[in-house]
Amino acid sequence: MGFPIDYNMKFIFSSPSLDDLVRLLKAWRFWVLGALIGALIGAALYYIVPPPYRARAVVNVDFNLEQAWPKDTDRQQFYYLEREARKMVEIAWSDDVLSQVNAPVEELRAGKLTLSQPAEAGWHFFADDKNPQKAEELASAWANAFVEKAQAEIVSGNINEFVELEVTQSANLPKKRSVSLSNYLITGVIGFLFLAVFFVLFIKPKD
Repeated sequence: MGFPIDYNMKFIFSSPSLDDLVRLLKAWRFWVLGALIGALIGAALYYIVPPPYRARAVVNVDFNLEQAWPKDTDRQQFYYLEREARKMVEIAWSDDVLSQVNAPVEELRAGKLTLSQPAEAGWHFFADDKNPQKAEELASAWANAFVEKAQAEIVSGNINEFVELEVTQSANLPKKRSVSLSNYLITGVIGFLFLAVFFVLFIKPKD
């Protein structure tokens, strides 16, 4: 003998119908109110538990392709760029470099520092901290330590001699929250509307 299935369970697991769409459309006032409430919740979280500040230092990296590979194909130049860039990324996260940044290395690798680099041009060294001045200090120290170590590797021959590096921004760095207020607002709106859809579709209306 089978167990009886509750009517509400049948309602929850039934396939969506045209009536469900109609119910969603009729609840437009609920969506507007929900979006407003979600935005207010997101804003409240932003100001109550704000994200850390983020500072950005910039290092200009020039691989000098014309000098390094003057007669080779584009394919060889691509592998040259990939190889040398990978070496420098490893240097940026090396113990020698991070030990010169005034914070525990485990903490730095756990998300306090972020590296954003193209193949060439400006490499961005980001540092996050609840204190904006501390974030600036970390980003600046990281960028300068990276350039110092990379230049030493060029001299020793571990990095191609034609690679040139220069710290272009390490003082008076731009500092802003790592996550913007608009992201909190959007997340709040989307999160609340998702719950609202669940409520409208899965809560059985009264007859």
